[in-house]
Amino acid sequence: MVVSETTPAAAPARLAGRLSTGAAKMNTWSERISAKTSDIGFAVRRLLPSRSARHIGPFIFLDHMGPAHFNLDQRDNDVRPHPHIGLATLTYLFSGALMHRDSLGSVQRIEPGAANLMIAGRGIVHSERIPEDIRRSGTPVEGLQLWLALPVALEECAPAFIHYDRGALPSWQQDGCRIQLVLGDAWGRSAPVAFPGDALYAVVEMDAGATLDIPPGFAERGIYLASGSISLGDENLASGELGLLPETATPLCITAREPSRLALLAGPTPDAHRILDWNFVSTRLERIRQARDDWQQGRFAPVPGETEFIPLPSRS
Repeated sequence: MVVSETTPAAAPARLAGRLSTGAAKMNTWSERISAKTSDIGFAVRRLLPSRSARHIGPFIFLDHMGPAHFNLDQRDNDVRPHPHIGLATLTYLFSGALMHRDSLGSVQRIEPGAANLMIAGRGIVHSERIPEDIRRSGTPVEGLQLWLALPVALEECAPAFIHYDRGALPSWQQDGCRIQLVLGDAWGRSAPVAFPGDALYAVVEMDAGATLDIPPGFAERGIYLASGSISLGDENLASGELGLLPETATPLCITAREPSRLALLAGPTPDAHRILDWNFVSTRLERIRQARDDWQQGRFAPVPGETEFIPLPSRS
């Protein structure tokens, strides 16, 4: 996924302070964030970063892609090769499929319920294209893509790519909820996704009237409501909103007002200030400048079999 703007990350204390303030009101959202619509060849709803919250734990970027339909004769909505540093991307689909290719030589189709984890480290290039059968069938492509800041000590680690089939991720039903744990430990279960940091990511489908206890233990927690309507106490969260949860040592309980699908994100306060510039993430401005120059001068490793690329955008 590509960011089309330059966004400095706020200091960690900014979000932590807001969560502490909200802790006195346990039955309300600390804040509700509405999506900003962007066009990357198809419509995406961007929730992070925003003016209200630059991160939730290590999660520094959240896009809701689609649902979008793609024609056989239109290719400008494929995401052409582009670079990343200093982050991990996590792609999860609700419907459709994407074909991932990267400069390590990885070629992997991702389908609903599976997860692609790409660790950029010191540098990786990848593309995300719509498969031919998805174009022919008219199947809508919809899903979430997240970026996670790597721990400072691993910002320059070797790049890596790992795919997890749907069956590899813990899934179960409880109290009218269908839960898939994608990252971290919660509800007595552990996900195998090998992100090198502390984080929680789960996708939940709730029947109307179902309730769900949100695990405590993280300084920063948020719920993105992809569809439906849920409430925390007497305050609703609408479809397309990201609700930040107050920090508390006890579980919080949400209720589905109608059939709903949501993503739960949680993690500790980030270990350092992050700079986001286009598709680059780092704690050091000079490293961002180097990455920009490296992409412009063609010093990143190419994606085998790809001849296109996304040019470096000019600074705003």
